[in-house]
Amino acid sequence: MDHSPIHNHSFPDTDLLAEVAHQTSNGVVITDSERRVRWVNRAFESMTGHTLAEIVGRKPGELLQGPETDPDTVSDIHQALVRGEGFDKDILNYRKDGTPHWVRIVCNPIDRQTAPEGGFMAIQLDITKRKELEKRLKITSSVFERSQDAIIISDANNRIIDVNPAFTRITGYSREEAIGNTPSMLSSGRQGPEFYRAMWRSLQEQNFWRGEIWNRRRDGEEYPEFLSIARIQMDEPGEFYFVASFSDITALKSHAEELERAAYYDDLTGLPNRQLMIARLERDMSHSDISQQPLAICYLDLDGFKAINDQVGQGLGDRALVTIATRLRLAVRSDDTVARVGGDEFVLLLRNVEDERVYQRILNAVRDPLSVGPTTANITGSMGITLYPTDTSDAERLVRHADQALYSAKEKGRNNYHFFDPSLDKHLQQRRQHLTELAQALRNDEFQLYYQPQIQLDDSSVIGAEALVRWQHPDKGLLAPGQFLPYIEGSHLEERFGQWVLRHALAQQAQWTAAGLTLGISINISAAHLLAPGFSRFLKRYLKEHPDLNPAMITLEILESTALDDMQRASQVINECRELGIQIALDDFGTGFSSLSYFRSLPVDVIKIDKSFIFRMLEDDSDRAIVESVIYMARRFNRTVLAEGVETARHGGVLKSLECDQIQGFGIARPMPAGELNDWVRQWQSEHSLLPVSTFVQRGQ
Repeated sequence: MDHSPIHNHSFPDTDLLAEVAHQTSNGVVITDSERRVRWVNRAFESMTGHTLAEIVGRKPGELLQGPETDPDTVSDIHQALVRGEGFDKDILNYRKDGTPHWVRIVCNPIDRQTAPEGGFMAIQLDITKRKELEKRLKITSSVFERSQDAIIISDANNRIIDVNPAFTRITGYSREEAIGNTPSMLSSGRQGPEFYRAMWRSLQEQNFWRGEIWNRRRDGEEYPEFLSIARIQMDEPGEFYFVASFSDITALKSHAEELERAAYYDDLTGLPNRQLMIARLERDMSHSDISQQPLAICYLDLDGFKAINDQVGQGLGDRALVTIATRLRLAVRSDDTVARVGGDEFVLLLRNVEDERVYQRILNAVRDPLSVGPTTANITGSMGITLYPTDTSDAERLVRHADQALYSAKEKGRNNYHFFDPSLDKHLQQRRQHLTELAQALRNDEFQLYYQPQIQLDDSSVIGAEALVRWQHPDKGLLAPGQFLPYIEGSHLEERFGQWVLRHALAQQAQWTAAGLTLGISINISAAHLLAPGFSRFLKRYLKEHPDLNPAMITLEILESTALDDMQRASQVINECRELGIQIALDDFGTGFSSLSYFRSLPVDVIKIDKSFIFRMLEDDSDRAIVESVIYMARRFNRTVLAEGVETARHGGVLKSLECDQIQGFGIARPMPAGELNDWVRQWQSEHSLLPVSTFVQRGQ
């Protein structure tokens, strides 16, 4: 850049030059020989926020430099000006309002022959965007070079154009060896064509794919990696690149596999066991709901295998099972599941089966001649199949339906398969329709929570409210829980529905707390929801969303009549909830088969006596004796007792005499919308707080 003085060689008219200086988008500043501002153009004023009137006579450096301005650049500029020379520098300046911006300054001395007083003329170009781009590129380059994950960049033909150092460290291939090749140079051969077709289909439709894959290093060692691929579309139509990043997960996968194998895999065959199969089935059901693709649940049994096992002995029979397991794995896709659920029984989960010939191919794999010790056996299999979501049952029922279809397959003879037909079952057909409507209702947020007050008997105070769900059906109006909850129980919607109730009830209590209404809340939790993986973890997350809530004011009600099968697991989850400060109530107490054992086994805080005993306790001595016994035992076990279904003053009076702690029922109040509860509580407290229980029950009724 020429920094010689500016000479006047037939300059145009001065007014014309001034207009040119004003019209340019670059800032222009003219100083005297002491470097004090004589004149600036409008672009300079707009760029810096300083007007000419404010800064005339001052040095630009005093106005424009700030805390992050590079002192070395400032020094270089100062020395050039002292020498009477120009300069060309990038510098971080500051506007009048204090915001930083990058400029490139091109400054030249003014020839004294043109202007005897001398000075300097500087032109400022705003390069802030360019500097930000350079910064981003520098960061991106640093990430690329320093990333612990391998990164591959390939062109539209999937030819590698660059790799980072981590790629060489993980794969053993140098950058020079990789460039020009395709990522298939790493292929281990473990994934079949269908796997890669699905990968490319995802990249074409969604511009993204992520998953685990097995690849091969330069030395031939195979290793697992977690791979993400993105297709980056450029500005030019049809121009795009692929950016793949992966990490070696050998150590992580080995450790995880050791833990999983102990709990979730069959020792003999290495296949998933029943527990893992059910978990994968629930996962695949969710995938089917989203993708709208069918899921086949196949129950396969080896025909007459017991006789072969007895003939050759258990050792050779086990070896035969291992061989069959291997054949089944090879007969399905890598993302399908083959599980061993019994001695010679297997369950296969097959996604999106479009051709029924796949079922016969599976049976053919079993039928191939099999060497069993000194002899060759011809083993066949029979298979029952049910299809989700045509069959809308929960995971356990789907497996049972496939098992039922298996018996029909065996009736046809060996080496056959048979489909379970839910359309023949009127109940299943109705259930499917109801579940479809309920799933839509969940998506549309059509459910509402009503709240029924709970009263402390000794002082008539309102101590809480039970959250009871209603369905505001778009056509049928407000529906009671008995009209829809039975369809949800045992279905794949049960956990989602329970989470909806839990979230909305806690949010409502938070609103009451913010409004100054301190009120406990009771929330019904089904056994399936309680025992679902991660229940206490989700509950903890919901509580964090409402930090002002007191967990001690929250009670989870568990139905005793659901007969929790896994008592040990239930106790563990209940203890996890109690550690969060939550109270636990046992609802419908007395209606199940194991009521007395629950006293000892489950760490609950509140016992709710089922309303059926309360209804008849005045006329039936047996029911009254049950109520007395429950209250007596609860007091001995230091549990709070709440009687539900209190409808008359006599019921309230008798429960008071039996030293029951708390009551609720129509005799006090019917369930009401959340917006009405605050007024009801105020009215109750003003009218009933000093009245005996028999009076308030009668008036509440």
